[in-house]
Amino acid sequence: MRKSPLKGDPLKTTIVLAMHGAPPNDFPRQEMAEYFDLRSRLGRVSDAEHARLQRRYAELEARVRAWPRTPENDPYHAAAYSLAVQLRQVSSCDVTVGFNEFCDPTLDEALDQAAAGAPAAIVVATPMMTRGGGHSEVEIPAAVRRAQDRHPGVSIVYAWPFEVRDIALFLWQQMRRFVEKCDAQGSEPL
Repeated sequence: MRKSPLKGDPLKTTIVLAMHGAPPNDFPRQEMAEYFDLRSRLGRVSDAEHARLQRRYAELEARVRAWPRTPENDPYHAAAYSLAVQLRQVSSCDVTVGFNEFCDPTLDEALDQAAAGAPAAIVVATPMMTRGGGHSEVEIPAAVRRAQDRHPGVSIVYAWPFEVRDIALFLWQQMRRFVEKCDAQGSEPL
C-alpha cells in the first residue's frame, strides 16, 4: 500500500519554505538607498530610462542577494534556516528554503533545487499566514506556476491560504504561555 506523499515515506515529499527575506544590516547604506530608490522609480520612467535603471537595479539586487549572511547581520535569514531545521525534524521531509527578495536562493531556485531531488511531491509553505500580502497571494503562486511549467512531472502544491480560525488557534496557543506567566506573576497580561 502506498502512503500519501505528505507522510514523507516511502514516497518522498520535499517542503519548500517560502520566506520573505530582509536586507543584511551591514550592506553599504548608500547602495541600499540607491536600490530602494531605483525600485520605486522603475514603474514610472520612460522606456529608454527604464532599461538603464533596470540594469543598475539588477546589479544591486544580485549584490544584496549574494551578500554573505550571518546571524548578526541578518537575523531573519538565520531564523528562516532555523525554522527549516525544525520543520525537517517534525515532518521527516526534506526542506529547502527560498526567498522572495533580498536573499539567495530565490524561490524559483529553491523550487528547482527541490525538483532536482526527484521528489514525489513538493509542498510550498510560507509563514506569511494572513491574506492581503503580495508575496503570499501573487508572487509565491506565480513562482509555483513557473516551477510547474519547468517540472511538469513533479506534483507541486502551495499550502496556502490558511484557515483564519487555525491561525487564531495557533496564535492563542503561543500567547497562552505569556498570559499564564503574567497571571502567575500577578500582573495584567496586556
